[in-house]
Parts: sequence; C-alpha cells; structure tokens
Amino acid sequence: MRMRPTLHWTPPSDLPPGTVDLRPVVEAVRAGGVLVLSGAGISTESGIPAYRGEGGSLSRHTPMTYQDFTSSPRARQRYWARSHLGWRTFGRALPNAGHRAVAAFARHGALSGVITQNVDGLHQAAGSEGVVDLHGRLDRVVCLSCGAAGPRRDLAVRLEAANAGFAPTVAEINPDGDADLTDDQVGDFRVVPCADCGGVLKPDVVFFGEPVPVHRIERCRQLVGEASSLLVLGSSLTVMSGLRFVRQAAQADKRVFIINRDPTRGDQFAVTRVALPLGSALTAIAEQLDIAVDGQPAA
Repeated sequence: MRMRPTLHWTPPSDLPPGTVDLRPVVEAVRAGGVLVLSGAGISTESGIPAYRGEGGSLSRHTPMTYQDFTSSPRARQRYWARSHLGWRTFGRALPNAGHRAVAAFARHGALSGVITQNVDGLHQAAGSEGVVDLHGRLDRVVCLSCGAAGPRRDLAVRLEAANAGFAPTVAEINPDGDADLTDDQVGDFRVVPCADCGGVLKPDVVFFGEPVPVHRIERCRQLVGEASSLLVLGSSLTVMSGLRFVRQAAQADKRVFIINRDPTRGDQFAVTRVALPLGSALTAIAEQLDIAVDGQPAA
C-alpha cells in the first residue's frame, strides 16, 4: 500500500503558549555554539509562502510526491508546467532580514552551523557558508537515469524553447517553487528529457515521500552533536526530517529554542517558543548583541 506523507499536524491543547520574550535566545546566541535549523517561515518575507499556518500553501495545494512524480508522465507534465512558471518568480527571490541576520550571527562567530529545510538557497545568497540543504536545492536538476546534474537556468531555457507562448496567469507560488495551475492551464505543456541520455529530469530536491539522503542526515546529526544549543527558525517541525534533530538535541540535554509564530511539533522539547515575525525578531537579537547586519553597525 502506498503511504501518503505527513502533511498536517494538530497541536495538542497542553502545549505551552508562545512568548514575545527574546532574552533566552539572545543569551544563547551570546554564548555561541548555536546550530540554526530553518524552515519555510524564514523565507515568507522574501515572498515565498510557508506550507503551514495562516495562509499556508497546504490549505489549497498538495505538494508533488516522489511516488507520483516517478510513476506518472502526466504528473511530471503537471509538475514541470507549474514549476516552470513558478521558477520565474521563485528564482528572483532575494534574502530578507532574517537570512541576513543569520549570516551576521555566523560572521560574528555565534553559530556552529546552519541546516535549512528550504530549497531556495536564500541563506547562501545572504552570505551564510557551509549551509546543509537538507531537502536539496531547486536551482539544480538531476537525471533519474544517468545521474547527470546541471543548473536549473539551463533547463528553464530549454523549457522556454519547447513551450513558446506558455504564459497562463499564476494565482500563487508555493514554497517548493510550484505554481498553482489548473489542468486546463497545463494543457499540452512539453516536458524535455535529459540532454545526455534522454532520461527523466527531476529537480534536485527531496519530494514529499522521498527519503533524505543518508549522508545528509548523518552530517546534520554530527552538527547537532557538536552544537551547544539548537535554534529553530520558521519551521512547524511537522515532518520527521527536521523534528528528528530537535529530539536528538533534547535527548542530549542541549537547549532548544524556537522562533515561530504558530505552535510547532517540537514545542514540548523547547526551552521557549518566541511567537514573533522572524525578520524583526532576529534583527532585534542582532541589535541587542551589537552584531552588525549587512556590514552596518547595529543601531
């Protein structure tokens, strides 16, 4: 039987409430050795919506699963039509204050590493180095037959050439770069094969229902083991790919801090959950610690 991935989580009634007190997070960053684990919520201020929470894309959109993508040519056609349009917006997204603050914390020596569940590359664009892209990167594609990999921009050029005039109106862009289109809008969109072997091309990201590569999980486990504390930014922690590291940190008696406006599946393991917008919260932390963001002195 094919199992559907976990997309939704209902918070229990006994979770501790969120706070607006940033002091515990400030002290953790001051002490250093903080490992950041970020989710879709850190990129919402860059125009990329979150999966969950108010206005989250899961309220109107079911993400492509690995099983559907690999088993159905029609599913691949829908995916690439939607992703091709979504990439025009997604690929132009710029880092926001939250990404820039994380990069500033790293330059200041306060972080031991950054793990992101996002596929947008915005941490790197903001200047963070050594980021572990837990779910891969949307700006790369890979062939499922021969393993050839290449930049998404090259595929975009080929798709444009194969689908001249394809420009339906896009209602929404989702966190995975997928645009909302009806089947009628998808029409007879042409999917292009691998230029090397003619095989099936897939974005170099982990779809729902697809396992995260083992070597990536082990690298993240190592980072958790080396960190003094774990700071979760903008993730509901609904799926196990991120929650496992929160559990690991808690089991090792490392302090877990969460900044997320809505309750998360990891709240029970956390010292505190700060329910504030990420950009302003992280900028405020930088100001309290006199950490320069974007090369400018803290106010």
